[in-house]
Amino acid sequence: MHNIILFIKRFFVLFIFLVLQVLSITILVNYNRTYEAAFANTANEVTGSIDKQYNKVHEYFTLKKTNEQLAQQNRELLNLLKSEYGGADTSSFFKIDSLVRDTLNRVRRFHFLEARVVNNSVSEETNYITISRGAKQGVKKDMGVMGPNGVVGRVILVSDNYSVIMSLLNRNSKTSARLKNDTASNSSVDWDGKNPTYVTMHNVTKSAKVKKGDTAITSNFSTTFPEGLMVGTVYDVSTDPSSNFYVVRLKTATNFYNLQYVYLIENTQWAEQHSLEAQIPKNER
Repeated sequence: MHNIILFIKRFFVLFIFLVLQVLSITILVNYNRTYEAAFANTANEVTGSIDKQYNKVHEYFTLKKTNEQLAQQNRELLNLLKSEYGGADTSSFFKIDSLVRDTLNRVRRFHFLEARVVNNSVSEETNYITISRGAKQGVKKDMGVMGPNGVVGRVILVSDNYSVIMSLLNRNSKTSARLKNDTASNSSVDWDGKNPTYVTMHNVTKSAKVKKGDTAITSNFSTTFPEGLMVGTVYDVSTDPSSNFYVVRLKTATNFYNLQYVYLIENTQWAEQHSLEAQIPKNER
């Protein structure tokens, strides 16, 4: 208590000055239109600046929730794409009640689910990605996986609540693809285990007019991915002297370094196709 009294005595003049100063400014502002307007403008600038900084901080701490909402919205939009529906190749087809149809009675071939990445490697020769979605949430083995910008990989392991994806950046990964401007091409894409930014496209015929910047997309021969998903863009082209093909290096459409959300792709007609193809006699393959 004694120290408090000493403190007040020491700074008594300063306290009186500050009180009188605040009182003078209050009277000046309240009874003078010019100063009142100037003070209001200044106050608005200060509070506006504080609110702006607060909003930035608030937005930063709500990024996770925002990303989750965007992923769900993108999933819904992907499921509405007309390109994911298709009719039968003839005028006759049978009805499958478990498949979703659009207003033109076309059957949905691909269905999309969003998932959050919880583990991801890019520095190994065989890279894998773990997501927090499993069998209880509708994930199945061999589902294709895409990111916001293009192909990511394929599901190889599934537990109740988690799944493991073989990344496109895996020496054992192969993806059916073609050049966007060459509808007749049918190539495969794999990774050489070196730079995580680039993959290699094989079996590109020398008759193809390929140049730097061209787009590579998934082909119609893929049962894992819908046709037309981005795989990458042509970075450079070299000639394979032992064959009549180009070897094309692609810059991946997906940035695997900052991958946070992915979309699982279920081919609802895959089981039927696989079952039929499995019946082909071995001597006729």
